Amino acid sequence: MTKKKDSVFNFEESLASLESLVTAMEDGDLSLEESLQAFEKGIRLTRECQSALQKAEQKVQVLINENGDPEQIDMDSES
Repeated sequence: MTKKKDSVFNFEESLASLESLVTAMEDGDLSLEESLQAFEKGIRLTRECQSALQKAEQKVQVLINENGDPEQIDMDSES
């Protein structure tokens, strides 16, 4: 019997874990096997964070469009 994953994705927690992995890898104290595991976990966390950001961007765009402002907002530009 498999247990379903009930936890909700936490962006801030995932980002902190990713930063922790990067620091550990940069310090060079990990074995090759640990580095590979950290890298795999980092790739997974990066993809999850990117997905969460894309979903948030889509929600913001939908909310803007629902409020009658048809102007497209460029989320990539910094102001």
